[in-house]
Amino acid sequence: MLLAAMLLSASALAAPPEPGATTVDSSAVDSGWILSKLARPAPTRTRFVELRGSALLKAPLRIEGEYLRPRNDTLVREVRSPYAETTTIRAGEVTIARGGKSRRFSLSRAPELVGLQASFGALLEGDRKLLEQHYRVATQGTRQQWTMVLVPKDKALAVKVRDITLRGRGAELRCIETQSVGTKKAPAELQRTLLAGAARAAAGLATSDQLAGLCLNR
Repeated sequence: MLLAAMLLSASALAAPPEPGATTVDSSAVDSGWILSKLARPAPTRTRFVELRGSALLKAPLRIEGEYLRPRNDTLVREVRSPYAETTTIRAGEVTIARGGKSRRFSLSRAPELVGLQASFGALLEGDRKLLEQHYRVATQGTRQQWTMVLVPKDKALAVKVRDITLRGRGAELRCIETQSVGTKKAPAELQRTLLAGAARAAAGLATSDQLAGLCLNR
């Protein structure tokens, strides 16, 4: 799920790191307003709780850690539980460190990763036109509670990712859902990542239904 992790590294860092920033405006929402609220200058960081489903698992795998953007050109995903792993995206390269070992590869090796990297700036800078070059964008809800669905236009990415749904309240991005494309060998999987206030609220919850409820703003 590296594709999802890369997109999450960008969009998750748009979430306010501290509580209290959520607006309560009930006006109708559009993608321009959402992106203007998600844009965050570096440095920034936010906690995450990820639920990774699989047909091979009896229950979704729960992964916890933090997303960091120390500089404008660097994205970091630190997994702290149930294992330790750091993924760093910088200068067109991805470095994955785990268990005292690391591997590095260029984004240019995979066309879908190049297209995904190109959309990072759109999310982090609040650039609606650039985002719409790479995704079909649909929004619904109000500024108090909204969703934004991204459907990849790039064929290489669309083969692997069906859509990505961002869910939020006011200026707070609380959850990202990444739906993969199923094949005969690998059924479609849904990955949910709780962020900001939703990630903090997940600390005392144990069941996948409870965590999914936080994502869906139930």
